[in-house]
Amino acid sequence: MSNSYYFTIIGTKDNPLYELEFSSFKNIPTTLPSNYIPGKSQFSQSTKELLPFIANSSLDIIEDLQFSTNLLNLGKIDQFYGLNINGYITQGSIKFIICYDSTKDESNSIKQFFQEINELYSKVLLNPFYNVNDAIISPDFDLKVKQLARKYL
Repeated sequence: MSNSYYFTIIGTKDNPLYELEFSSFKNIPTTLPSNYIPGKSQFSQSTKELLPFIANSSLDIIEDLQFSTNLLNLGKIDQFYGLNINGYITQGSIKFIICYDSTKDESNSIKQFFQEINELYSKVLLNPFYNVNDAIISPDFDLKVKQLARKYL
């Protein structure tokens, strides 16, 4: 089965700013189930319901690491319910979290994904009509995140 991902951007008030659930376009299985849709995550329904809680539970780890390291990319920070969790923190304390169900090491591709998302998020901050901690509802932002996901993951 292809890898499934849940990506979220969390604001400084621990509020979700953006969420995306998708599957990898790189490891498409040779035998596809009848209901397979490229790019649609293959998380079970029970896992889908837990994804926001899993991401939020990793915030304590990210905040602990924030003050003990000067790295932006925190790498793999946790594993829960069979999912790997990677974290990234911006200079403005915005957190990027990705939960995924891969057995192989994807740290380099996720690192590149996070760096590009950080650049994309910085451009959102330049918009005079955007306030920090507001939800990101721009269709252009969503499209670019999906393009980056397709490129790296």
